[in-house]
Amino acid sequence: MTKAEKEFLYNLLETPSPTGFEMPGQRVWADYIGKFADSVECDAYGSTWATLEGKSDQIVMLEAHADEIGYMIKAVTKEGYLYLDRVGGSDAATGQGRRLQILGDKGVVEGIIGNTAIHLRRDSMGSEKAPQIHELWVDVGACSPEEVAKLGLRVGHPAVYTDGPMDLGKDRLVSRAVDNRIGGFIIAQAMKKIAAAKGKPAFTLVCLNAVQEEIGGYGAKMATHRLKPDVCLCTDVTHATDTPGLSEQKHGKVTLGGGPTVTHGTASHPLVVERLMEVAKKKKLPLQHEASSRFTGTDTDSIYHSREGVPSALVSLPLRCMHSVVEMAHYGDIQDTIDLMADFVLALKPKDLFHQSLK
Repeated sequence: MTKAEKEFLYNLLETPSPTGFEMPGQRVWADYIGKFADSVECDAYGSTWATLEGKSDQIVMLEAHADEIGYMIKAVTKEGYLYLDRVGGSDAATGQGRRLQILGDKGVVEGIIGNTAIHLRRDSMGSEKAPQIHELWVDVGACSPEEVAKLGLRVGHPAVYTDGPMDLGKDRLVSRAVDNRIGGFIIAQAMKKIAAAKGKPAFTLVCLNAVQEEIGGYGAKMATHRLKPDVCLCTDVTHATDTPGLSEQKHGKVTLGGGPTVTHGTASHPLVVERLMEVAKKKKLPLQHEASSRFTGTDTDSIYHSREGVPSALVSLPLRCMHSVVEMAHYGDIQDTIDLMADFVLALKPKDLFHQSLK
């Protein structure tokens, strides 16, 4: 990874982009990928895509989602405290004692989610449970609703944790929002690699960074209907199950540093999956396998049944501690995922239809 690429990755991770408020991160992504694309566009809700013209009108789409989990101001008390609601799958159990950045009308406002001192909780500690979302209170240094308003805050403003990226050891990345800002990085790097290859790809390439995955995959649904891809590779994160307390029998086996995974199941077209496996074998790229009998929990579920159906597959990056401020990925896995997706596109031929046959 070059210095410029890492600066882009860190900038993407640091830029707050909770679900429904993704445009700050989308602008960072568009500015970078626009250097390699023929065009960059976005739709009404902010899903953003870059296009690299190929030799034909057939479209291969590489997709990731741009949004991160967060919070939203639900209420302001007469004492100036804020109460929260979730945006996406935020884990209230890890919220107490954390710092927040709230995206208000006058810019970012710093705040803390309160944590009552252990001394004052000692009598009830034996029966303590994880807090519910409505029990988390936020202090922004205000003493009244009027002071909160002077900060540019009101009900409905979003917030994310302040924790940004850092390297851990020689080969690991830790940050909030790796899910799935890393996907936007991966598809941008894949387009960069494809643009640098000799000649145009057989298919026109569209890289889609979709909004609102964390609440149901709506951005991907809208954009896929519009873009009409002929084949699609989605990328998201998946649970690395190699940490203490996780059962292989229950969660499957996915290892951090073991390469990307390919998902087998109803949303994944078997011919696209087969081609991914062929490319990985030919290019000597590591590939892990996951089973998904009903749904993937990713944008793949919104894409594959669009219009007449889009042959799709899911390529996932192993991630530890998902939906936390210490999400951990492996730099080797990131590069292998970039290479797998780019090499898939470069291996396409005009006759590739990925249609099932009765013969």
